[in-house]
Formats: sequence, structure tokens, C-alpha cells
Amino acid sequence: MTEPFNIALIVGSASARSRTAALARHVSERLNQQGFRVRIVQVRDLPAQPLLHADTQNEEIAAAAAVVEQADGVIVASPVYKAACSGLVKTFLDLLPQRAFQGKVVLPLLTGGTLAHVLALDYGLRPVLQSLEPRHVVSGLFLLDQWITITKEQSAALTDEAAPRLESIVRGFVDAVRSNGEYR
Repeated sequence: MTEPFNIALIVGSASARSRTAALARHVSERLNQQGFRVRIVQVRDLPAQPLLHADTQNEEIAAAAAVVEQADGVIVASPVYKAACSGLVKTFLDLLPQRAFQGKVVLPLLTGGTLAHVLALDYGLRPVLQSLEPRHVVSGLFLLDQWITITKEQSAALTDEAAPRLESIVRGFVDAVRSNGEYR
């Protein structure tokens, strides 16, 4: 029997109760059901000073970076603020080594209040992810806030418009991670 694949899910929402965080939990639950081992890095819970100073020797920062290092696949979930991913996500990604995503499959997920922010996926986040040298950045997904309802369990309930889109994108990510596993 093969080891389960490890997935690092980086969440860049500043709020504990956010649609982005709920979406991340939803995706994590789906992946866990499929036998993946998902570890969530809530960037907002990392100590601010070491994070902002890129203190990779800090115990919590080092542990978060290790989650990414040990992952076969990485999901980056962020709200869109001012037409870009959150500063939390960017700050965390900036402290990772230059080749932190080498050999990994990456899935970008963004949430936002208007379709005007959809370009943040390909023109803002994707170049940052590519700079970390992944094997493959799969098609990402931008979801409007209005398509996501936070459940009592702090997970996401998606509209009929959003659910099949997310399912398709996650299926593509899962297939890419499994296919990439042939190289590990």
C-alpha cells in the first residue's frame, strides 16, 4: 500500500470567520475523504513579527515551512484585496526558499466580492506561484463571495453555480498530484 499524498493548504485570510477559510476547510474535507493527508497553514495564526521579518528560525514559522516542504501538492487559498491576493499569503510565500514548490503540484483558489477581481488569479497570484518553481500550477478558481455560505461547522456551502466548478478544479488537482506521484 502506498503512502497517502500530503497536501499543504495555505490560507491567507486575515479573518477567522471568512469565506476563504470556510472554502479551505471544505476542500480539505473533500481531500481527506479521498485519502489525502491535508495540513492547513493558517497564515494569520503565525506570529506576526517573525513572519514579517522572515525569521525562518522561529519555531512556528519553521513548522509552517516544513508543512510546505513535505507536501506533494500545495493549495493556496486567499481572498482578493485591492486586486491582489492577501498580503498574508504574499508575506508567507516570500519567506519560503526560492524552490519551495519544486516537484509539487499547486492549486490557486481565490475569493472576492466582484468579478473585476478575477484577473488577480492569473496576473497576480500565478506568477508568484510559478516563481517558486512548481512542477505544475493547475487551473485555479476564483469564486465570488456570494457563492459561498459559511455553515455552522465553519465549512462552506456552495451555490449550484460554484459547486461543480470547484469539483472540477479539485478533481484536476487530485489527478495531477496522483500522476506526479509516479515521480516521487
